[in-house]
Amino acid sequence: MVTFLGSIVLLLAGYSVYSKVVERIFGINDSNPTPAYTEKDGMDYVPMSWWKGSLVQLLNIAGLGPIFGAIMGALYGPVAFIWIVAGSIFAGAVHDYFSGMLSLRHKGEQFPSLVGRYLGKTAKTTINIISLVLMVLVAAAFTAGPAQLISSITPLSFMASLLVIFVYFILAAVLPVNRIIGKIYPIFGAILIFMAISIAVALLFSGKSIPNVTLANLHPAELPIWPLLMVTISCGAISGFHSTQSPIVSRTLKKESDGRKVFYGAMIGEGVIALIWAAAGMTFFGGTGGLQEALAAGGPAGVVNEISKSLLGTLGGILAILGVIILPITTGDTALRSSRMMLAELLSSFFNMDGKRNVVFTTVPVVLPTLFLATIDYSFLWRYVGWTNQVVAAVMLWTGTMYLLKNKKFHWICGAPAIFMTGVVSTYIFYAPEGFQMDYQLSMIIGSGITLTVSGWYVYQIIKHKHTNKSQTNFRAA
Repeated sequence: MVTFLGSIVLLLAGYSVYSKVVERIFGINDSNPTPAYTEKDGMDYVPMSWWKGSLVQLLNIAGLGPIFGAIMGALYGPVAFIWIVAGSIFAGAVHDYFSGMLSLRHKGEQFPSLVGRYLGKTAKTTINIISLVLMVLVAAAFTAGPAQLISSITPLSFMASLLVIFVYFILAAVLPVNRIIGKIYPIFGAILIFMAISIAVALLFSGKSIPNVTLANLHPAELPIWPLLMVTISCGAISGFHSTQSPIVSRTLKKESDGRKVFYGAMIGEGVIALIWAAAGMTFFGGTGGLQEALAAGGPAGVVNEISKSLLGTLGGILAILGVIILPITTGDTALRSSRMMLAELLSSFFNMDGKRNVVFTTVPVVLPTLFLATIDYSFLWRYVGWTNQVVAAVMLWTGTMYLLKNKKFHWICGAPAIFMTGVVSTYIFYAPEGFQMDYQLSMIIGSGITLTVSGWYVYQIIKHKHTNKSQTNFRAA
């Protein structure tokens, strides 16, 4: 229990202290007009209060991610607490802050456009495709589950339930951000927070002992912690999906100082939620072995349902149903909204994408494949989402690094976690079952080689920028 409570304190301390360091290094200026005013269009660029933006951002980036991912990560034992805390403070929240604030500084640009600005056109084209695929897969994955549950508790069939969800998706994607998302997301965000706090309080008074960190804690299947834990728990520590969601809210901020509360703060909030569910998963079933059996029997949704009902009774059952239905749907709709905005930016160089008719024009191409994937067995594709998600996270951190380097700021706050995440994704793809399935030691060697190569490029960029800055200084002096 000491590790769990200490982890929550550390997360809150990270927000109180480190978020201010990050904000100071980025360099905010509230006299700068934000895109919510300079680009105001009544559709995506609409001023909203910071507290509403925070709840929208939390629900955008969270959904079931910090619940399901944390429960799966709980199989590794209390070491998951360390990753959630360190990942959230030094990687995830930094990633979210820079993805949101760079978007704000560049008129609400989408993530691929930001990548193009600081990493080049080739990187932009590649990440544009990866991001669109990721959005469609996430939306499809977070649609089928709720549709199945709705069909099991109502007279609606699975297809009818799916169509109802997609009607909502289309409305949420094409209507102004303050019509649906701005109105109902704060309510759903409050439900997410209330659900997590209720579980935490019930767990603390349940008489069950929350385990503390020891070196003996390992995954029951003897799977290595590195790099599998870092991909298993993404939402709640660091997730590239967040960089695709932050521009939605960056287009609504009234001033730059709101960014720390909205982007960094929402990620810390998600970290707290992940801690609570990881602790519940480790504790409720009497250890990782019991959790593994529960997951095999009912999956993450079944685990959430059993924990909620047992700890909170009827209220828990209602919250579980609301969570398993509402939370993934609210991830799916913003995923499609983001993909619509990305597609609009991608096509803007070829067509005039202004006007509400073009909102519909860019929505249809992303809704149709999502609907198709939600009706088939796409599990073989979904296995790649975790790795793709963390590749996007690494790219966003490198984007922030190059921004800081270019502007002569302390770039290591993004550079250090970027190197770490590069190591994660480089090793994972060679070792994982959905990757090349290589020997662990060989995967480590190859992953280390790739990470060293990328680090060498980073060092080269540092040296190049130093020479450029020195040359500019000498030129001015002359």
